[in-house]
Amino acid sequence: MKDLLYLKDEQIKDCIQLLINAYRETLSDPKDVLKKKSLGFAHLRTMYLIDMESGISVNELLYKLKITKQSLNRVLKDLKRLKIIKQIKDNKDTRRRLLYFDKDGQKIHNEVFEAQKKRIFNALKDSDPNSVIKFKDVLSKIINGKK
Repeated sequence: MKDLLYLKDEQIKDCIQLLINAYRETLSDPKDVLKKKSLGFAHLRTMYLIDMESGISVNELLYKLKITKQSLNRVLKDLKRLKIIKQIKDNKDTRRRLLYFDKDGQKIHNEVFEAQKKRIFNALKDSDPNSVIKFKDVLSKIINGKK
């Protein structure tokens, strides 16, 4: 039977610390790009979701970010002011506001992605394919797992 030492509390704490450090380092890579526009991590997370789901509604964004409406409105106001995103009323339901990148939005998001890509790319490149598949599988289970 497989040795389950990695399920002991200390190993789980080590995993949590590694996740925190990986998150911190990955988010610190684009800080210069964000700083030029006076943007923070809330803006970054919002831009990533808009990139992944162009035309996402404000309500869907609220649900996925798990933040308050007030916090999201502040972020959206900043992103609209900087012409990074635009809100368009849904043709089918005019109460829904759909979010898309504006003129400079995709360009800024690409700069952020390029700043982060090197770290992730090198880590994946320096890992064997089986490790990459298992890593993605474990992360998916962390994200979608039970509390």
